[in-house]
Amino acid sequence: MHAEIKQAFAPGGALSNAITGFHARSAQTEMALAIADSMQDGLPLVVEAGTGTGKTYAYLVPALLSGKKVILSTGTKNLQEQLYLRDLPKITAALASPIQTALLKGRANYLCLFRLTQHYQHVPVADPLLIQDLSLIKKWSTETQTGDIGELTYIAEDSKALPFVTSTVDNCLGKDCPDFSECHLLIARKKAMNADVVVVNHHLFFADMALKDTGFGELLPQMDVVIFDEAHQIPDIASEYFGESLSSSLLLELCRDVDMACKTELRDHPQLAKIADKLASQVRDWRLLLPDDPQKGNWRDLYQDAAQQQAMVRINDAMQLLYQVLKGSLGRADLVDNCYERLATARSRLEKLLDVGKSGISFWYETSRRHISLHYTPLSIADKFNSLVFGQKRSWIFTSATLSVDAGFSHFTSQMGLQEARTLQLDSPFDYPNQAMLVVPRYLPEPTDPRINQALLELAIPLITANNGRCFFLFTSHRMLQWMAKALPERINLPVLVQGSTSKRILLEQFVALKHTVLLGTSSFWEGVDVRGDTLSCVIIDKLPFASPDEPLLQARSEDARLRGDDPFAKVQLPQAVITLKQGVGRLIRDVSDRGVLVIGDNRLVSRPYGEVFLKSLPPMRRSRDVGEAIEFLKLIHGENSETSGA
Repeated sequence: MHAEIKQAFAPGGALSNAITGFHARSAQTEMALAIADSMQDGLPLVVEAGTGTGKTYAYLVPALLSGKKVILSTGTKNLQEQLYLRDLPKITAALASPIQTALLKGRANYLCLFRLTQHYQHVPVADPLLIQDLSLIKKWSTETQTGDIGELTYIAEDSKALPFVTSTVDNCLGKDCPDFSECHLLIARKKAMNADVVVVNHHLFFADMALKDTGFGELLPQMDVVIFDEAHQIPDIASEYFGESLSSSLLLELCRDVDMACKTELRDHPQLAKIADKLASQVRDWRLLLPDDPQKGNWRDLYQDAAQQQAMVRINDAMQLLYQVLKGSLGRADLVDNCYERLATARSRLEKLLDVGKSGISFWYETSRRHISLHYTPLSIADKFNSLVFGQKRSWIFTSATLSVDAGFSHFTSQMGLQEARTLQLDSPFDYPNQAMLVVPRYLPEPTDPRINQALLELAIPLITANNGRCFFLFTSHRMLQWMAKALPERINLPVLVQGSTSKRILLEQFVALKHTVLLGTSSFWEGVDVRGDTLSCVIIDKLPFASPDEPLLQARSEDARLRGDDPFAKVQLPQAVITLKQGVGRLIRDVSDRGVLVIGDNRLVSRPYGEVFLKSLPPMRRSRDVGEAIEFLKLIHGENSETSGA
């Protein structure tokens, strides 16, 4: 296969003949050959491919030429669709490959015809917007081929209607469903079963590892190769799925379905609806014990509160009563049997979540505006993942632009139990010393100093003005984002786009279309965002992205490191912050012709010993402490660009 891969990437080869603007890169070919080796000898491979290496093509080419069955898993649904709809067809056409491909998403992404019919006939809440959205979905249901909720671009991403027209593992009736033969999820799974290459996302992959629900139970054993792109996200995602959780939304959904059963098959059992309503009331009262603003915290600590313990006793008692009464109606309707099984599972989960004395586990809670969820997450997945990877004859490839810390892979491989894996680090082909400047401004207050907000505002204004917008301003907290969203528009005459005002996709489209604008964003804009050319030539990052010290999982992992005699800061907090910063920095230079300035408003990068670890992990940009130099560099870039466009 090596010769075929070299030919595909060579000048005048299959890719350059078929793809406009394709240029062979030695690092790309090196990565493709390493992946081919892993596919042949079965040894896991961990590859960091710097921005611009072209890692997507580097794994697609050997995947298609191998003749093996391959799962491609990526970080988000957006990247999944980009891979399936844009990159995969290009490479398939270039290699004239006859393979069959399939896109498979998680259950919540497919329309459930049974639940749509149910809730369209008995609208759950007298809400005009909900009724309008249900009507739009009903019309779309007669037109769609795939049932993919992503097609519903004219409905809000967080529409209240969506939970009523999609299924969960708990409320799916399976083979007992009257719409089973037309089920969109089932059709998507069947297509995946027959495909040579299946594109999924990490959440879907690990949901199956935990629940055996996504169709992988049958699909995974057939596959010869698993390739994880954006693999730096896997440790946290896998930990989440190897744990347990229970949410108020799950319990309220269960109560609604019991109520639905009483309105249809069990009209002679009004008492059951009253008991379900009592449980729903207890669950809502539980959420009201905590502040309206969303928060995250340590469930071990919160459970010491007498009001929380009382709420749990009441919910437990209400669940027990509903369980006993449902038991008496078993066999009368599929929906009733399904509710009974879901309630049994929920009771079992709650029992585990109340056993807060257990060690090796992080117990935490999270609230949204309307709901609360409890979680327990194992502190280490290394043993579990190691047995998954080395337990079967299959090739595993892990790749990302950000896997190494301080030039080594030990942080990632020890988290994942992959110490025996082959590793490969490929530098970016970009000319960073000439293309980019890193500025750490002098005289800024410490990040904890109350004056830092105003100082960052005064720092940003001349940079944004000199660059005529074309700027991402990235923050580590929503609080700082909101402060800047109010202050900045009063000081500049340019459009300011703010994360949360509309969807991420629309914000990016507006940023590119308006050109001279500033986008303010937090975590979701630090990665998976690709803006090329001089549309983006300045990235300002407010401070080093250390996770909040009261983040429950971080707290638990730090305590675990301390018990093992390790330094929690060096082993847990620092590596995580380095990888996050590398992601944010990667937004600036996306192509060989891109140029720009990166500003990090945090003096700790030069004043603390650990700053060196960050700097060694970043691309070799030209460095300065002088904002004036950055402004001159920006003026030079745009002066050259205007001359070029004028020519």
